Amino acid sequence: MRIARIIGVVMVLALAGFFLFAPGIVEGGMNRIAPTKATASPEAIALHRTLQVADLHSDTLMWQRDLLDRADRGHVDLPRLEEGHVALQVFSSVSKTPKGQNYDANGADSDNITLLTVAQLQPVRTWTSLVERSLWHAEKLARAAEASDGRLRFVKSSADLSRLLADRAAGRPVTGALFSVEGLQNLEGRMANLDRLDAAGLRMAGLTHFFDNEVAGSMHGLKKGGLTPFGRQVVAELERRRIVIDIAHASHQTVAEVLAMATRPVVSSHGGVQATCKVNRNLSDDEIRGVAKTGGVIGIGYWDAAVCGTEPANVAAAIAHVRDLVGIDHVGLGSDYDGATTVGFDTAKLALVTQALLDRGFTRDEIAKVMGGNLLRLLGENLAPR
Repeated sequence: MRIARIIGVVMVLALAGFFLFAPGIVEGGMNRIAPTKATASPEAIALHRTLQVADLHSDTLMWQRDLLDRADRGHVDLPRLEEGHVALQVFSSVSKTPKGQNYDANGADSDNITLLTVAQLQPVRTWTSLVERSLWHAEKLARAAEASDGRLRFVKSSADLSRLLADRAAGRPVTGALFSVEGLQNLEGRMANLDRLDAAGLRMAGLTHFFDNEVAGSMHGLKKGGLTPFGRQVVAELERRRIVIDIAHASHQTVAEVLAMATRPVVSSHGGVQATCKVNRNLSDDEIRGVAKTGGVIGIGYWDAAVCGTEPANVAAAIAHVRDLVGIDHVGLGSDYDGATTVGFDTAKLALVTQALLDRGFTRDEIAKVMGGNLLRLLGENLAPR
């Protein structure tokens, strides 16, 4: 009996240690910063403070952190958003990732996120349901906004966005948050789940992530096909609801079919371009032209596979290519912060991107558009006024 008690105590302590420390250890090893040697000049810092900065993609909601507290790991939290002078951050929900995740070919028959939901002691309903995981992420975002004393605001409409920008122009310290999802596998093949996500505040939707799903083929899937019949219904319904469609991670066939269907602007929330970094998930020039034709915006990421480096200059090079190809109105920031990425700087250091754009000869007006103006314009014109 004594041995049994000792074993029981050891097991309890081991479990307590797992739940207490494992999530942070896992995140610390996945969301890293490889510090850059770049610096921002006084001119760049002063210019940056005049901008309305907006970022198309972060995966911060996936991790067991309080958005309102500055963390010693990861890339995004409210104090760092404020330090980086961010007006609007798009927070995406990751509901499933495959084991052995890679850029080339992944099946949909495994899932890393299940263990993470258990280890983080999320509600039991999230352990087995992808839609519940995304609804939980929306709840986390809403609760953070409610507890922020007005510093963080959940943006759900064009009217919300207008109020946010007006308050910032008046000097009020407020940061906007828009809710997105990374892959519509969380619909679980049911259009009724889109009703639930819409009601929870979904305003941008990536069709696929690292595997093919019931909606569309992924660039990293096994078949890499296009839209399914259900997916065509979903695309039409997203447009009807004025939820912005995101083609990041989508197969080339899916991208082509979405762009052919689109009647509203389409975004690529995070990634790079083939011209400056030849990685399969990055956009070809024809795809860049297609997004621009819809009036959309391409978000440029900060990690190596997006821009072939982690220096601000790598980011600026990709941005310059999009500008030169289709014009300054169709490019923005798409960090992929907290998305199991290694970057050269966190969101508090975004003035480094402003500096890199100045170094490439971008004008102040061009920089204002890239750093947030283009995304904010797109959302203001396309979100429902509700």
